[in-house]
Amino acid sequence: MHIGLLQLNATIGAFDKNRARLEAAYKEAVAKGAELVLAPELFLCGYPPRDLLLRDDFIQRGLDCLLALTRSIGPVPLIVGYADRNPTRPGRPLRNSAAVIQNGKITHCVMKSLLPTYDVFDEDRYFEPAEKVFPIEIAGEKIAVTICEDIWNDADFWPERRYRCDPVHDLVGAGAKLIVNLSASPWQRGKEAQRLEMLQRVARDERVPLVQVNMVGANDELIFDGHSVVLDAQGNVLALGASFAEEILVVDTEAAAPSPALSLPSNPEEQLFRALVLGVRDYVGKCGFKSVVLGLSGGIDSALIAVIAAEALGADKVWGVSLPSRYSSEGSLSDASHLAKKLGIRYDVLPIGEPVIDVEKTLESVFSGRTPDATEENIQSRMRGLLLMALSNKFGPLVLTTGNKSELAVGYCTLYGDMCGALAVIADVLKTEIYALSRWINRDEEIIPWSTIEKPPSAELRPNQTDQDSLPPYEILDRILRHYVVDDADPKMLISEGIAPEIVRDVLNKITFSEYKRRQAAPGLKVSPRAFGMGRRVPIAQGFRA
Repeated sequence: MHIGLLQLNATIGAFDKNRARLEAAYKEAVAKGAELVLAPELFLCGYPPRDLLLRDDFIQRGLDCLLALTRSIGPVPLIVGYADRNPTRPGRPLRNSAAVIQNGKITHCVMKSLLPTYDVFDEDRYFEPAEKVFPIEIAGEKIAVTICEDIWNDADFWPERRYRCDPVHDLVGAGAKLIVNLSASPWQRGKEAQRLEMLQRVARDERVPLVQVNMVGANDELIFDGHSVVLDAQGNVLALGASFAEEILVVDTEAAAPSPALSLPSNPEEQLFRALVLGVRDYVGKCGFKSVVLGLSGGIDSALIAVIAAEALGADKVWGVSLPSRYSSEGSLSDASHLAKKLGIRYDVLPIGEPVIDVEKTLESVFSGRTPDATEENIQSRMRGLLLMALSNKFGPLVLTTGNKSELAVGYCTLYGDMCGALAVIADVLKTEIYALSRWINRDEEIIPWSTIEKPPSAELRPNQTDQDSLPPYEILDRILRHYVVDDADPKMLISEGIAPEIVRDVLNKITFSEYKRRQAAPGLKVSPRAFGMGRRVPIAQGFRA
């Protein structure tokens, strides 16, 4: 069978736009010879719609959109994901569904069986699971139509399973000769390799071909990588979708031959860079902005974000602003200027020295007799935030914040200062990963000044300041963060591996105390298994200490 995979980018709630894109892609797949066409999970409304699903008018718009789509579908069947009402009570009000459309009619509806409720997923909040599964017949062939999580419960692949049933195994047992999966599987580092390995195991175990179409694009924090795939009954790759880009594939599951040339991209820094670029492009565009502005300090974090933004939006849409204080070094200013020229972005210098002195004079009487401390340092950071937000208000660019995961974890950031902005591009990227990614960017030529990469990191809020005045070396800090934040593991293991107990204790206390800051931070692009934000739900007011 010639199957068309529509690896497309949906915008949440943009029903007419999503439908028009789908109709055009469907026609293209049919023109290429497709006999069955697949679109991703919940494509018509976009994924994840979250509490928009609680609005009846949102659901009705989706159903009206489905009806309009149905009229445009001819004899080649289309299977597409949508949100349906659940007529059965008691039960949750909705169903995560897939419609099979042919000749202007919906011929079958399939419900999702396994509803993920972990990490960033909260589908049990809205949807009723399928009570039973059954294959459907299309073009004389019995097909197992599954939706995303339904395929993530193979008993041989997962040592510990989340669910008691395996819909795929039941469907093949009922006679299905082909597995199709409509997916909206968000990306994190290494996810594409794990997903492919798991799907290959399912195809081999069930001894039937498998086709998965995955969404691509970014919606808020989540980034979808595509990598749609067609496998034969032995788990060999017959076709592989592009990474972080739309693509329309048409594959003959019977005639296509496995090719060793079909493999996933192997460079982790390249994958991370492409994910962040897509995340910025879609966040800015889908929020209705045209351009971005950021503080260009001469440090490695802002330099990396400028490179990502220029790649995502074009250099003419990026505005770098240097905001030097009396402690800013000439080297930092020259690095910022050099980077801006290399990228071809707009660059302005707005000194904050005098405004900071004015604020200090205003506070002089109430601060009398007090020794200068982090308070005065934070005034500088907040003045920078004020000026960047003023530029955003006056000229319209969206402000990108420049804090990384290592800093956000331990509160090495200033509320209403460097945390001001609408998107935290590298909020889920550790400092050691920042260095690796920056070196990868410079693999062929110097883009980020090598002096930026090689100098000791510093906020430059006081004379001769470095990050390691307040923090352990980033290699140690990031080890602790991977262990405690990402893996939720026992911190005693870190001590047993040679990290000083007082360092572990200090970092863990900083993580706990800084939760109130992170709750007020801009949304960050998720690229790790456990990001700060929607996937990590920790109370602010609490007494637990690890």
